[in-house]
Amino acid sequence: MIPGPYLLYLGHSDDPVGIKTSRGLAAFRAHDCVGQWRHPDCPLTLGLADLDPVAARAAGARTLVLGIANAGGHLSDALVRDALAAVAAGLNVASGLHQRLRDHPALVAAAARAGVRLFDVRDPPAELRVGTGLPRPGRRLLTVGTDCSVGKMYATLALHRALTARGVPATFRATGQTGILIAGEGVAVDAVVADFISGAVEALAPARADADDDGGWDLIEGQGSLFHPSFAGVSTGLLHGAQPIALLLCHDPSRPHMRGLPHYPLPDLAECLDANLRVARLTSPHVAAVGVALNTAAMDEGAARTLCAETGDRLGLPCTDPYRFGADALVDRMLECAPSTPSIAASA
Repeated sequence: MIPGPYLLYLGHSDDPVGIKTSRGLAAFRAHDCVGQWRHPDCPLTLGLADLDPVAARAAGARTLVLGIANAGGHLSDALVRDALAAVAAGLNVASGLHQRLRDHPALVAAAARAGVRLFDVRDPPAELRVGTGLPRPGRRLLTVGTDCSVGKMYATLALHRALTARGVPATFRATGQTGILIAGEGVAVDAVVADFISGAVEALAPARADADDDGGWDLIEGQGSLFHPSFAGVSTGLLHGAQPIALLLCHDPSRPHMRGLPHYPLPDLAECLDANLRVARLTSPHVAAVGVALNTAAMDEGAARTLCAETGDRLGLPCTDPYRFGADALVDRMLECAPSTPSIAASA
């Protein structure tokens, strides 16, 4: 476990989507966040106190979370300088970037001198196995998307809140750096060697002991999109390893094109949902769509509710912004869903 409370790093960021890790922690672990650290050229805010590492340590922070994402997930010179400043102030440093903190000798040496720790969140578990596709008991939902960074984690966590509020056993299964920091555990599937992605997800969401009861859901955070040329491979591995009985399609209606790829348009929602169902059926033949989650953060409430209603009518599925308006309609459809994936013996 990464020691809290946290100082959330915004640095020099000017991309609201690029600070999604810091924003996610502020939204779902607000009680563990003492402040934000941003430089004067950063126009973004999480609504937290502006603190530098020294002030944050005095306020009780124990770890600086480098909660930003950039193309390629590299540690820039500016990030390393700021991490060194945090270490000098007595803070641990946690990062979910692809480039590891431990690969910077100056950071490793500084942390050793200061008696603090470096946490690389994207380290995959050791000794992963390839996926088998063997049926395993359990009710599993996977969030899928028209694009990357459209709100799959927010939707999954909103479903978790709604299910637990009804007394339905549910477990959030984190598959990305932000989700892992929120949940305290998980597997960063985009750091797993491609052959082992489906097996990693099988291990992340194993057969549930309560699979034969009335409840018991694993809510698996999706990644990427089948329609994004850069990340479709990770999405495919998740669909096969999750063996979901339910899919929730996530979409950001404010996107003009695929994130980072202005030459790629966003897919039609019905086409995207059909493609995900077809891929999922390889390991979960009876998978069903349970709804659509729209990320309406950029819309006023009236327009957002109208779009949700129109989208739901067009697709014949419940549609809402589960973080903004609640997830009850989606949960209702989930609970009507097919029984859990059958055991191996039952399917033989």
